Amino acid sequence: MSLEKLGLSGLIDQYDALFCDVWGVLHNGRVGHQTAIDALREAKNMGKAVVLVTNAPRPSGEIASEIAHLGVTTDVYDAIVTSGDATRDLIRPYEGQTLYRLGPDSDGALFDGIDVHFGPLEEAKAIMCTDLEYGRTPEDYADEVHDWKARGLPFICANPDKVVEVGDEIIYCGGALADVYEQAGGEVRLAGKPFTPIYQRAARLASEKLGAEPAPGRTLAIGDSVRTDATGAAQMGYDFLFISGSIHAHELGDFENPDPEMITKLVGQSNANTVGFAPRLYW
Repeated sequence: MSLEKLGLSGLIDQYDALFCDVWGVLHNGRVGHQTAIDALREAKNMGKAVVLVTNAPRPSGEIASEIAHLGVTTDVYDAIVTSGDATRDLIRPYEGQTLYRLGPDSDGALFDGIDVHFGPLEEAKAIMCTDLEYGRTPEDYADEVHDWKARGLPFICANPDKVVEVGDEIIYCGGALADVYEQAGGEVRLAGKPFTPIYQRAARLASEKLGAEPAPGRTLAIGDSVRTDATGAAQMGYDFLFISGSIHAHELGDFENPDPEMITKLVGQSNANTVGFAPRLYW
């Protein structure tokens, strides 16, 4: 049976908590998606716990400031948890040691308050990747991957996403390079979606509004990625609402009216209990 196009109003009574992706659902890196913003605001006003769960490699405070400029203000959600927040627990064991860093300087807040040093590969105890350098593909790192593997260095990845929508462009993220390193036989460590630590943090934050952590069966995950959002929902026992008009849009036909059978087949790979889809989240 094919999935149906659904707005949040047709689902909301079944849930106490919404764990919603950010990039690709609430904005595309350039502009906010107003129908999605309005839908979450409505859910929050109904007393639902709305937690934004993002694989951004920076701490949640920075993301709050960033998305506010795109119209996603604090009246839309109750809390934010990022892959960066969860990844800090993977970095702390390396306090006092040297890491080899990959990623833009703008991700530096991830390391605030953690006593790690960044230096040459020859001195490093691990690779610390927040994201790829802009414009580079995973294949561009082939020689470096060989060197990291030869040295037996673990690869800590703060952003498990493989790609992200930036305006009309799709660019690679840290997770794509993590895949390459793992396929080469290297050790990869991740804490963001679809892995458990980020969802455990989200549940704790939801409990601050609800008085207790939401039951998995009363939690709706919303996202645009089969690999991270749908797979994470499946692993945690959450229902899933798929946003089709983002990184998978080119696979699904017409933007406003994507093929339900194609969506069902695509999202079915995750084994998530998918309750519906929408090109853009709406009430």
